[in-house]
Amino acid sequence: MLILRCPARLQRLEDALRRSLPRALPVYGAVLNINRGNPGDFEVAVDAWPDFGAVLARRSGEAPVDDCYWNLQAAFYRDVGAYRALLETPGCLRWDAAFHIFGLQDGVATVSQDIAAAKGVELEVSEYYTYLHPDPSTLPEPQLDPDVRLGTLSRAHVELLDSTWAYGGNAWSRRYLGELLERFPSLCLLGRAGEPLCWALTDGFAAGAHGFTLPSQRRRGLMRVLTALAARRALTRGFPAYGHTATGNGAMQRLQEALGHRRLPGLCRFVLHNPALARAAP
Repeated sequence: MLILRCPARLQRLEDALRRSLPRALPVYGAVLNINRGNPGDFEVAVDAWPDFGAVLARRSGEAPVDDCYWNLQAAFYRDVGAYRALLETPGCLRWDAAFHIFGLQDGVATVSQDIAAAKGVELEVSEYYTYLHPDPSTLPEPQLDPDVRLGTLSRAHVELLDSTWAYGGNAWSRRYLGELLERFPSLCLLGRAGEPLCWALTDGFAAGAHGFTLPSQRRRGLMRVLTALAARRALTRGFPAYGHTATGNGAMQRLQEALGHRRLPGLCRFVLHNPALARAAP
């Protein structure tokens, strides 16, 4: 295992991942951020260089054993055997901690399942569709209602975001959301009094995330406006316009398809290792 730190190697990795899109999207998004100032303090681990067979993108440093929000890793492999070997390399992962690995390839889940079975580690797998807009420049400039204005979020909004997030409700989720707000772009639509009505964040893998509209504000087309704006801004920054949508969220799937996003083949699987530890978070 090798942690890539040399800027020239990281640029070479970015170029290689671009040629492997869309399967490499989450890792590619993380490397784009790393090569543009690394606002999330990420690192990438490869099995070998320059002829790598597998890559993990993740936060650098060590997280508390029960913090599966910090300990979130995106995976991409050219060879599933190399990916398995990388995960089994001593020091690559803490198998006694709560952590997520996710990716767009089937082996991301099956390799974790095989290794976890041998180690007696419990897993939970969540499945999502991944949507990518092929050309956000074709999206028209959205028109805002007169009583709505565009804004951004800050740490002052963490409690609101955490209370409306299905995976929130603990100290680690609030820290995670606060760091996203500080380190990565966000958009929100504000009401007359400046209160957030609808919002969308960007995570460390350059994916649109945590989109939500207050129940009282739904059916006004607010999320449609925000999704189009976010895609156009991602294009301006040189990033892909993509995100993961729950398989049961038909409304968001239809909205993205209406805007021209394409659903990628297969599923994005988030594999939570040691979920009991994660549930014990403070």
